[in-house]
Amino acid sequence: MSIVPLMILVSLLVVIGAAIAFFWAVGHDQFEDLESPAFLPMFDDSPVPPASSQTTGAPARDITAAGLSPATPPSSPHPAQPSHR
Repeated sequence: MSIVPLMILVSLLVVIGAAIAFFWAVGHDQFEDLESPAFLPMFDDSPVPPASSQTTGAPARDITAAGLSPATPPSSPHPAQPSHR
């Protein structure tokens, strides 16, 4: 029965922590807009810039200078594992 006072203390600390977290969230407008986050997954397609334009201003890297071909991916050090179905 000596664990009961300890469990009461721990549960009170958890409740106080939850209350502090709740009032912090309310005070920082975390519950201000509850409807628009539900629509965000529907608008996740960002427009893709054309391949010819450089958006960063950095020079294009030549992958053939590194010994890679655009048509062939780099080889893996591990052989392909067959799938077991």
